[in-house]
Amino acid sequence: MSKGTSPGKSLALIAGPTASGKSDLAVRLALALAARGQRGVVVNADSAQVYADLAVLSARPSAEEMRGIEHRLFGAWDGAETCSAADWAAAAKREIAAIRADGAVPILVGGTGLYIRTLLDGIAPIPAIEPAVRDTVRALPVAEAYAALLAEDPERAAALNPGDTTRIARALEVVRSTGKPMRFWQQRRTGGIADEIGLHAAVILPPRDLLYRRCDLRFARMLDGGAIAEVEALLARNLDPALPVMRAIGVPEIAALIRGESSRDEVLSRGSQATRNYAKRQYTWARHQFPADWNRFESHDFDLSIHFEILLSN
Repeated sequence: MSKGTSPGKSLALIAGPTASGKSDLAVRLALALAARGQRGVVVNADSAQVYADLAVLSARPSAEEMRGIEHRLFGAWDGAETCSAADWAAAAKREIAAIRADGAVPILVGGTGLYIRTLLDGIAPIPAIEPAVRDTVRALPVAEAYAALLAEDPERAAALNPGDTTRIARALEVVRSTGKPMRFWQQRRTGGIADEIGLHAAVILPPRDLLYRRCDLRFARMLDGGAIAEVEALLARNLDPALPVMRAIGVPEIAALIRGESSRDEVLSRGSQATRNYAKRQYTWARHQFPADWNRFESHDFDLSIHFEILLSN
């Protein structure tokens, strides 16, 4: 927690895996600020909740769950467009600046670690990749691309899962196009806002067994709460299947149900497992990639006045 920083220079950050209760905590913080005459505005940092097409499958907060608190960057991108970490960070910087200019406190909430770190630390100034290099790399089978990366950028390869097609291709095209490994560029990040703000961060990491039970319950509720109609609407748009919105958890599984290729029980099982896998990856990122001095909590239901005392003391 940053101490001695005025609310006008503050940013509250509430991070954690899916189904951890972080959105509820963000609203509780905004309500606590309102009770003290200070406005809080919740800003989305979840890579699925940015898409307008994924209200149900991303568990985007409903009007009832928002409880009268202003929320921004939820459903702000059309599914036909990709919202990269750099795209989101640029939009978030604008929203945070506007909120602070109005004398309010931005409350950033989400589970997408890459989005959050890009906003705070900036982006690596990697030159444009040569098209020929990109085409060659993207045509390689993942096993072959990984073997090449082991030879050309072993440090980056060691940090990646051998089956991570997207990140392996990105690292390989960077080293081949620029002649420098990924770490060279990452150490030259620019544009982050971490040095401009007083950051009050809370990371919610519930016990894994509880988290996974919540994931199962959440996906079952989605199936009964409009997720099938949401995927039907997406399929009707005939979007590129490679777009993030088409690869979001639940979309491929429910699409198979709609096409008659899977039963409801199979979709429930696969969707729940995919949700648990995603939560596990977010959990690991939150534990190891966020700074060690960010406070971790096992539940979102803690005493706000203690952790966010600087924000709530004005």
